[in-house]
Amino acid sequence: MKLFNFLTQEIAIDLGTANTIIMHNDKVVVDQPSMVAIDKITDKVIAIGEKAQLMQGKEHRNLEVVKPLKDGVIANFNAAENMIRGMIGLITKQNKFLFPPTFKMVICIPSGITEVELRAVVDSAERAGGKEVKLIFEPMAAAIGIGIDVKEPEGNMIIDIGGGTTEIAVIALSGIVSDQSIRLAGDQLTKDIMDYMKTQHNLNIGEPTAELVKKNVGSALTHLDNPPPDYPVQGRDNVMGIPKQIVISYHEVADAIDKSIQKIEESILKALEMTPPELAADIFRTGIYLTGGGALLRGLDKRLSDKTKLKVHVADDPLLAVARGTNIALKNMEDFAAVLK
Repeated sequence: MKLFNFLTQEIAIDLGTANTIIMHNDKVVVDQPSMVAIDKITDKVIAIGEKAQLMQGKEHRNLEVVKPLKDGVIANFNAAENMIRGMIGLITKQNKFLFPPTFKMVICIPSGITEVELRAVVDSAERAGGKEVKLIFEPMAAAIGIGIDVKEPEGNMIIDIGGGTTEIAVIALSGIVSDQSIRLAGDQLTKDIMDYMKTQHNLNIGEPTAELVKKNVGSALTHLDNPPPDYPVQGRDNVMGIPKQIVISYHEVADAIDKSIQKIEESILKALEMTPPELAADIFRTGIYLTGGGALLRGLDKRLSDKTKLKVHVADDPLLAVARGTNIALKNMEDFAAVLK
């Protein structure tokens, strides 16, 4: 048994549209952007993760920076396989295994994934060294990760706002009772900011700059009690074609992303409408739990609370909730057999 444990390593993977997080031995060993830089002439991978992100928006004609995942699922099979393989390679470098290990994996996936998309995740993981691959839905992993006992006959609503998808689910008795999985999340908010800067300020900015705007002055509300300071943004002037800087406030960002936030609100209300009365009563008592990177958007919890008339709790360290839950399911596969695919 010891030999088997030595040759087979257990890893939990939060395979996200924006970031990939891998846990090994209960520690986060990889937390990198889900990106791959590819040489278009040789088709070889030049960089993955942070190194590839630094190249985004600065590529020359023979270089392409690819996001292998779109809307929470694999859009580029080869790039995804190379990314997973490369990130797993970071673990083997850190641990300096005597023999190349095989991996027992649990990977989280969006609840709205199709069978074809599901198979693509499993195939990519297996080709990257996965000996045994199990899957878990993101909202279930998030619930486990923030300490909810998903096996209890009590309803809990989880909203996980990632890069590509927003996962909304009511969970009870180790199952998802009602859910909404919409392909609108952090990436769309970034695009909204890019579009706003172009139409309102005649300023072309790239995705990395829009991400910084979102982090520094992003807000779901046009009025905050503790507002962030205005933020300088550099880009290319659409009219003159020269570099330019403007200063943007959180009020403007709130206006820019308002329509996308409204769509998330509509999906939450739809999930609540589909919830059985007894579970709805539980949610009234317990409230809604927010996880994922989107949970960090200023004022989002208050806005959703005002809309639903329910308590909204932002999870501690929401970025790692899904990864932690995936890791707990990996370590206790027999106990969580009902939630694994």
